[in-house]
Amino acid sequence: MKADAIKLDGKAAGSVELNDAIFGLEARADILHRVVRWQRNNAQAGTHSTLGRSEVSYSTKKIYRQKGTGGARHGSRGAPIFRSGGIYKGPTPRSHGHDLTKKFRKLGLKHALSAKVAAGELVIVDTIDIKDAKTSALAKMVGSLGWKRALIIDGAEVNADFLRASRNIETLNVLPTMGANVYDILKSDTLVITKAGLEALEARLS
Repeated sequence: MKADAIKLDGKAAGSVELNDAIFGLEARADILHRVVRWQRNNAQAGTHSTLGRSEVSYSTKKIYRQKGTGGARHGSRGAPIFRSGGIYKGPTPRSHGHDLTKKFRKLGLKHALSAKVAAGELVIVDTIDIKDAKTSALAKMVGSLGWKRALIIDGAEVNADFLRASRNIETLNVLPTMGANVYDILKSDTLVITKAGLEALEARLS
């Protein structure tokens, strides 16, 4: 599969060959869903916590005698049925992460890339080297290209000048090849990959 490449000024920069085994698959929602769920679950802090009966700040002395009061039998004021008592089976710190094989994660990335190609949201750029490493200049350039919420994937290392200029542009997300992931790809309106990033991605996924 062939795709046209452009420069950052919008001019043509030839064409590139896209690997059909990576960019030509019929995207499956079930695979993408499983990989995104794995990503988001691993990103959860899991620090939510409540105080149980043994942790609330109350005396453990029996609050009144067992018999003769005409009321229910109670021991500690920290019991869950009392106001400000301990929480029964409340959340405790834990990991929400679960395992997903490398083979399946790689497959998910291929389907995400293929989904962008099928939707016409993939842009190949020659390089992201810029002469004027200023946010205002880059924002004007991005606006002229029509990139609204774009994910830009460069080679093994992101161009330092471009990264510096893009930091204050909220609609741009710049990642090296190893940072490419299903969630960020699907979340973007436009996926931009440099020729160096394309080579590195194909090497990573082949």
